[in-house]
Amino acid sequence: MIQNVVFALIATIITWLFTLFGALTTMFFKKSNSRFLYIVMSFSAGIMIASSIWSLLCPAIELTNGVYVIISMLVGTVLLYYAETKITKFRNLQRAIKRTDKELLMMIISITIHNIPEGLAVGLAFGSIVNASREGLISAIALTIGIAIQNFPEGAAISLPLMSSGLSKKKSFFIGQASALVEPVFGVIGALAVTISKMLIPYCFGFAAGCMIFVVIEDLIPQAIDNGKKAIVSFSFITGFSVMMLLDVML
Repeated sequence: MIQNVVFALIATIITWLFTLFGALTTMFFKKSNSRFLYIVMSFSAGIMIASSIWSLLCPAIELTNGVYVIISMLVGTVLLYYAETKITKFRNLQRAIKRTDKELLMMIISITIHNIPEGLAVGLAFGSIVNASREGLISAIALTIGIAIQNFPEGAAISLPLMSSGLSKKKSFFIGQASALVEPVFGVIGALAVTISKMLIPYCFGFAAGCMIFVVIEDLIPQAIDNGKKAIVSFSFITGFSVMMLLDVML
């Protein structure tokens, strides 16, 4: 239904706005705080893993054979890995930044890849709502809230290191918020896909979960551990996981 697509668009615009608000922190801080950043990364990782399990993989397994869900999850992981390997040299945000416009564009693309599965997941959640199901709507709203919560610190985690590395506040803010502009686009794509064919729902859920889990394991957790204390990283991760799980239970 077109209503589901509209809901998906509104929800992903909201998640993008939270990234924008997070990126605005560049206007109030002179430099990035490493402790804040690794706490943010591990907290976001917890939310993303919980979202992948409770909002994507569990519903997908209920709809079809778990083997197919695993395969679609692996496909998502491999595709995201392939995309990232093509632009690896632009992924180090903390290196001194004296780049051409083309290189800055490639950096934005690299960061943006991480936001594709988040927008896709929200779009799929709203697109999969059948007959205005209250349960489906609540689950989609919970996922949106979870993604929005983790997008705020994510926006800061992208913009602040850029500013510390030499970019202006305005350019750092622009790149930070622009990284999530892809979420509404893929939110609509995801909603349209499962609206056209409900048979795609479990496979799309598995695909999005694979992408999100890959981002956590490949980037968020390693960066958090490299820059912070393991105990704090662990507790921040568990806190993020618990927040998302609590949202799913309460709503």
